[in-house]
Amino acid sequence: MNEGVLSGLRVVELGQVLAGPFAGAIFADLGADVIKVEKPDGGDDARQMGPAFRYGDALNFHEFNRGKRSVTLDLKSPAGVNALHDLLETADIMLHNLRPGVAEALGIGPGEVCARHPRLIYCAMSAFGHVGPERLRPGYEPLLQAFGGLSSITGEPDGPPVRMGASVVDQGTGLWTVLGALSLLERRHRTGIGGVVNTSLLETALLWAGQKMSSYVNTGKLPERHASGHPNFVPYQSFDTADGPILVCCGNDRLFVRFAAELGHAGWAADDRFATNRSRLTNQKALLPMISAVMRETPRAAWLERLQRAGVPCAPINSIPETLAEPQTQALGMMQNVPGEDFSLVALPLSLDGERPRVRGAAPRLGAHNEEVLKP
Repeated sequence: MNEGVLSGLRVVELGQVLAGPFAGAIFADLGADVIKVEKPDGGDDARQMGPAFRYGDALNFHEFNRGKRSVTLDLKSPAGVNALHDLLETADIMLHNLRPGVAEALGIGPGEVCARHPRLIYCAMSAFGHVGPERLRPGYEPLLQAFGGLSSITGEPDGPPVRMGASVVDQGTGLWTVLGALSLLERRHRTGIGGVVNTSLLETALLWAGQKMSSYVNTGKLPERHASGHPNFVPYQSFDTADGPILVCCGNDRLFVRFAAELGHAGWAADDRFATNRSRLTNQKALLPMISAVMRETPRAAWLERLQRAGVPCAPINSIPETLAEPQTQALGMMQNVPGEDFSLVALPLSLDGERPRVRGAAPRLGAHNEEVLKP
């Protein structure tokens, strides 16, 4: 495996399904030695979440567990807990997204673990947060999108609330966990003492809905659903062309002048109803159907060429295959071959000194590293 910027850092992950394993995968891609502790009977539930892809494990398991080592411990037994503590003696970070209350019931809650390993950074990820009346409730991505308000602001204006298509809450929680852990690691360099990082799916959802919440708290106005549109800009949404949808973003009046000219209706920019963004917001029910009628007359590629040449921000609404085929996507090198395997995974979305961290290896088979990691 290639080294990374976090080479020499040891992370012990008790992760299940997505949020915890995603945090572990970030550490692994950045070069940390991530030891994934799994239950002997079946391991991480994500191994079975979907059709078998490689070695009997689902593709999602490979996605979020690449580059790690797997050991099996029965944490319901004193011997298993003692073995975990042996691992933590040489670990820098421990992270888990166990069901709320389980870590404490097993005797591996933050109080017990940090007292025994004061240099350790202990990361606990939960569904609803570590305080409050719902702190012991378990939860999954769509439940927290619903509870946290995200579903209510997603979808068509007259349609039902919709779940966002990506696991933004789970993966966002993993990101905040890594950020918190690295923050305490920096503090530990100065003090020699670790600490506790608490993150949750709900807190992540609340942050992603933050602009809408701040608007409601400070203005009293309930947010509306805008499909692909925007509450504060017009036109700033998708339009059907003759052969496919396109997204246009006129973020100021100067861009609208250019857009209207390319549509062959330069006079719109001089019309009092449409001359300013605020007037377009007020009169969008008159303007948007006229734009839609013009856009449907010409193929998407022609619109993209014309609008981009004029400096009007726009993009095709790509399918996944279309996204992968885009030269810009390919130039970024986000899809990486897994060393020693016949498949590829999406890499981390950052570069360090001009180089993207590499996927360091495949996801481990259950208990594959027991002999090399666990003390005899």
